[in-house]
Amino acid sequence: MTKSESPKPADDDAARRRRLAEVFGDVLPETTSDERGGGGSPDDREAWYRENRPPHHGG
Repeated sequence: MTKSESPKPADDDAARRRRLAEVFGDVLPETTSDERGGGGSPDDREAWYRENRPPHHGG
């Protein structure tokens, strides 16, 4: 590619996103929890922590 043949900005942005996804993966979901609904109660949110508590954390 010569100096006068620069890639389109959209191509640069798409390539950059592909490279970042290859390195870091899909970090953020496409929608937020508010958009998905089903927020759940505070007890539901704590359930994951109780179920996945390491054995050395008694209680």
